[in-house]
Amino acid sequence: MTRAPIDSAEPPGLPGSVTPADGPEAQGAPERTLPGGPIERLMSTVIRKLAWSRLSNPRVAVTVAGVGLLLGILVGATAPNTATLQIRLPLSQILPSLRGYNALTLAILYAGDIMACLGLAGMLWAHSQGWRPKPGRLLAVSAAVVAVMVSLTPVGSSDTASYAAYGRIAALGGNPYLRTPRDWLGAHSPYIGVVASVWRKAPSVYGPVATGIQRFAASIGGPSVEHTIWVLMILNGLVFIGVGWLLLKTSDDPVRATLLWTANPVIIQQLVSGGHLDTFVAAAAICAIQVARRVSGVWGDALIGVLIGLACGVKANAILVAVGLAWPMLRRREWMRIARIVAASLVTLTLLYSSYGLQALKPLYGGTKLVILPSPWRLFQMLGVALGVNGSTMATIISVLWPIAMIAVAWIILQRISSDQPREVVAPFALTFAWVLVAPWVFPWYTAIAWAALTQVPRNRMTRWLAIVTVLLAVWHSGGGQGGPAGAA
Repeated sequence: MTRAPIDSAEPPGLPGSVTPADGPEAQGAPERTLPGGPIERLMSTVIRKLAWSRLSNPRVAVTVAGVGLLLGILVGATAPNTATLQIRLPLSQILPSLRGYNALTLAILYAGDIMACLGLAGMLWAHSQGWRPKPGRLLAVSAAVVAVMVSLTPVGSSDTASYAAYGRIAALGGNPYLRTPRDWLGAHSPYIGVVASVWRKAPSVYGPVATGIQRFAASIGGPSVEHTIWVLMILNGLVFIGVGWLLLKTSDDPVRATLLWTANPVIIQQLVSGGHLDTFVAAAAICAIQVARRVSGVWGDALIGVLIGLACGVKANAILVAVGLAWPMLRRREWMRIARIVAASLVTLTLLYSSYGLQALKPLYGGTKLVILPSPWRLFQMLGVALGVNGSTMATIISVLWPIAMIAVAWIILQRISSDQPREVVAPFALTFAWVLVAPWVFPWYTAIAWAALTQVPRNRMTRWLAIVTVLLAVWHSGGGQGGPAGAA
């Protein structure tokens, strides 16, 4: 593996600042830049040193990424422990449990998260300096890693336990939007034993597509929560690799797209090892984006609308993709296209929710009032309460202010990406990343849509921020989820 030097005064940033040899200037288009602040300048200085260090050697970068993934696998393989669900999937029965070794378990998990980030950065630096791995080979290696992970106990969150419980309710004929796991399944159900205590009395906040997936898994798993969760993990892994295959076949730069998704150790740990539904949301979202870029006409718009409707049928945050796609259309005054996409989305959602009715939206509304750290809104809320403002009033104020802040941050992100890039990709990325930065309730796996959209955006400085934010959120929230809100979303 050899690296071709880049004729640039500034080495690439972490991971992916634009350089003359790999950015818009190479094609004759000027890059839009904004003056950086002290944090940006400090980061650029550190990155400049690292970008030309041994970390940018492909072999070193791949090794570091592999060690990061291996540490995450080790945590899942030694379940049950403080960072996993309190069950054992097939490959978690080989090694002894690390139950009781809380400090060691978390140290391994956090070290894995950090090494995954460094490995990703190194691989992208190597790519910017001429490394061109075969994306098909990366996909095959990633598929092998995913095959192992889906047979390990989920790591870093108890979300899959909640998925399984809601699926069990639906499989038994209940309505997970009206009945809670504890009410319907009973306190002695094996499903209840693995659901985080804070969510045992909470109805489902996921869409009907998610409920269909959960019900399918529970129908196979039956009374065994381990089998149900295993099916959910396998389905999630298949979708993750499926998205990787789609990106390999449809991306302008399949190597970069594969590095940012299929071979990205950061999101492999968050999406696959954690078993999160956000993989399904990202799958529908990237399909909608690719169709918007490549298919025109009435049927193309209808397909975009159906895909957006399906994505929203998994989790409501997929609406950001719809807004992002509509943004450039509004600027081009393509009113009929917008009308067709909106109509197809609404019809799809109406059909999906018809089995459950409007009551399925009620738990979702309650979720909009939640605020947690490390969101700065939590500090704002605590300050308001300390000054005598009612907690409910503060929650209402925050629910009004944060969408406005999100739009402002999205606009700033748009300004930092060259204006010659396709807005059908850049706008969804800007909105979904701004949501991760600004929303009062956010977790590392929420970055899935932003990562999927970023695979289609040429190298830019936002990649470094997305990588760092994802890992910081992972370090903050990773845990078995038994103790509080880190366990579900």
